[in-house]
Amino acid sequence: MGERSQYFVLKEKAVPEVLLKVVEAKRLIDSGKSASVQEATEKVGISRSSFYKYKDDIFPFHETAKGRTITMVIQLEDEPGLLSIVLKTIAEFHANILTIHQSIPINGIATLTLSVDVLSEAGDMEEMVSHIEEQDGIHYVKILAHE
Repeated sequence: MGERSQYFVLKEKAVPEVLLKVVEAKRLIDSGKSASVQEATEKVGISRSSFYKYKDDIFPFHETAKGRTITMVIQLEDEPGLLSIVLKTIAEFHANILTIHQSIPINGIATLTLSVDVLSEAGDMEEMVSHIEEQDGIHYVKILAHE
């Protein structure tokens, strides 16, 4: 039997520097700013062997999100209009809400669970999550699943 892959969603600060440099080297190659793997790896300061070891295993979150479902949990204050701001942000990024569930607020805090279909024309999902996190009244946003 083949090995089953597991996927994790990490914040950038938790990712080792070598993996971030692999992503940057891939971006340089894809954008045409580097003509070869050798040139890209020299620019970012990693070895070609490190690049080849990890190139198929790390992608920016938004790159693999298109055409997929993201399930997230948002803890927010029970304030009029805050849910509307979250939903408006999702709409602005051209994502489609598949399911939505909000718990009854306890001590002025509610938990919102959303499943979002990321369409091919959707914007940068990493930016969308950051935009939601930045709103006053949002305690946190956690990505539970990315299918």
